This record gives sequence, C-alpha cells and structure tokens, in this order.
Amino acid sequence: MNKKIQKVIKRIIDFLGALVGLIILSPLFLIVTILIKLDSKGSVFFKYERISKDSKAFYPFKFRTMKEGAIKEGLGYNVAENDERITKIGNFLRKWGIDELPQLINVLRGEMSLVGPRPTFKYQVEKYSDFQRKRLLVKPGITGWALIQGRNLLSWEERIKYDVWYIENWSLWLDFKILFKTISLIIFKRGVYGRGGINDPFI
Repeated sequence: MNKKIQKVIKRIIDFLGALVGLIILSPLFLIVTILIKLDSKGSVFFKYERISKDSKAFYPFKFRTMKEGAIKEGLGYNVAENDERITKIGNFLRKWGIDELPQLINVLRGEMSLVGPRPTFKYQVEKYSDFQRKRLLVKPGITGWALIQGRNLLSWEERIKYDVWYIENWSLWLDFKILFKTISLIIFKRGVYGRGGINDPFI
C-alpha cells in the first residue's frame, strides 16, 4: 500500500482510537483523579514541555505520579525506582502505565500518535547528533518500537537507534505489531525503570 495512503489511515486510526479510548476509559480517569487528589496535594495532571515532530514544543498530558514540584528536587528530570518523590498512587500508576493514558488527549488533538518515538525533553534535543535528530521526523507516540524493545532498561542511545529504525521502516503493520506487544509489556511490567533501578538521564 502507498505510504501516503498509509499515513492518512494512521491518522484516522489515531483519531478514532483516541476518541473511543477516552470514552471507554473515562470511568477509570474519574477514579484515578479522585485517588490522586486524596493521596497528595497538587494538580491531577503533570504537564511539562516536550519536543515533538520538527522540533515543535508541546505539553503531553500525564497523571501526576510525583509530589508537586518534584522536578525541582532530587534527580530532577530523572526518576529512580525507589524515588521518594513518587506518591503511593503514583507508584501504582507508573507500574501499569496508567499515567500515560491521558496522552490520548494529545493524540486526539493531533500532537501525538498512538505509536511513535516517546516525547523527549528540550535539554535532550539540544544534545542530539544529526542522526539522533531523525527521531523528530514523526510525531511522538504513547508507545513505540524502542519501548517494546526494553523500555527504560535501554540507554537513550539504544532507544534512539530503535526509534530511527522505526521511522525508516515504518508501516501500518509495524504499528499494529507494536500496539499488540505493548499489552504484554504492561502486563509483565518490564522496564519501568532503568538498569540498577534508575533511568538513563541522557547526559
């Protein structure tokens, strides 16, 4: 099938998938919202600038899993398995990937895709080589090829290589394969944190 047609179909799938997903998950979102408010002070969502396709800035939605203002404390952008900044409900949300689900809003708005490289921080992009910048040729995704290859167990260098491979070999079939494998990844909770219980900070 022609790649242009596939891209149109991908956007239709993204839009319908995000819309249906948000409708089905709305009761869960309500429960999570209540639990977050009961567990700690602060907003329900965590929004921090990330970089999208063509180096454009945007703000992905995530359920807040750490105490308010956590990014200014401890490891900053980075997170460890036993990080004291993570709330009780936040620990559960992170393990099951529930904190990422509000990004369906970003998919609906056309800022993200269901499948693609994970959103990256501006400070990381500023350190990218020309090869690594290829990662910004497509919209970021809720899940992706690098994520199912090892998630945070991989170094950023490894993840970006997988992301570039995905971009160069993309097809709708590959997207379906990634979506299917993401389910098993969540069930077995593999790679939530990096080697040694701490994520690679990309420094």
